[in-house]
Amino acid sequence: MNKFHILTLFPQMVLDGLNTSIIGRGIEAGHISIEAIDIRDYSTNKHHKVDDTPYGGGAGMVMQPEPIYLAYKDLESKMKTKPRVIYLTPQGDVFHQEMAKEFAQEEELVFLCGHYEGVDERVLEEIVTDYVSIGDYVLTGGELPAMVMVDAISRLVPGVLHNDVSADTESFENGLLEYPQYTRPPEYLGRKVPDVLLSGHHGKIEEWRKEQSILRTKERRPDLYEEYQKKTNQ
Repeated sequence: MNKFHILTLFPQMVLDGLNTSIIGRGIEAGHISIEAIDIRDYSTNKHHKVDDTPYGGGAGMVMQPEPIYLAYKDLESKMKTKPRVIYLTPQGDVFHQEMAKEFAQEEELVFLCGHYEGVDERVLEEIVTDYVSIGDYVLTGGELPAMVMVDAISRLVPGVLHNDVSADTESFENGLLEYPQYTRPPEYLGRKVPDVLLSGHHGKIEEWRKEQSILRTKERRPDLYEEYQKKTNQ
C-alpha cells in the first residue's frame, strides 16, 4: 500500500477532493491511503494561530515553523524510515509524468501545503526533501497542487486502475500525447469513427494510434514532439 500524508490547514478540502472516483475506489480497495493532518492541531497558541507577520516587513503573513515541525515529527515518529517531504511551491521543479513514476515507488510520501505569503524558511530547511510546482502561476495554497500530485501518482500504483494497461497508453507515457478515442455510436453529428477502428485488425489499429499520437503531439505540443524526435533519432 502507498500512503500519502498531507500537512494542511484545510484537511476537509483535501479529503473531499480525493475520496471520490478512481482514487476513492483505490482507497476502499486498500491500494492507497490518504491522511490529512491539520497543522492547527499542533499550534501552542490558545486560538490555534499558525501565522505571524514577516520579519523585515512586507505584505501578508507567514506560516510559523513550530506547528509544522511538530506535526511532521509526530507523523515521522509513526514511520519506519524518514519519508520524502514534498513542499508545493512555484519555486520548485515542475511536476511531470516521470516525476510521478518516481514518487509512485515510495511507500510513504508527505506533502506540505503552504498558505499566506509562504512558510518560515527554517522549517523548510529542516524537513523538506523535494520542492515541486505544478506550473508557473500562483495559487492560494498548496492543497490543490497536492491533490493533483496525489491523483497522478496514485494512478501508477498497481491495482488503483482496474485496467493497468491504461496507465501505459495515456498521454506522456511514451513522450507523446494520447491518440483520439471513440465509442458508440459509429456516427454522430455527421462525424464517423475512423474505419480502421472498426476493422478488428489489431496491428493496423496500433499503427494508426501511434501515427495519430505523433501527429497530435506535433500539432499541440511541439516541445514534446521535438524531444520525441531527439530520442527516436539517437
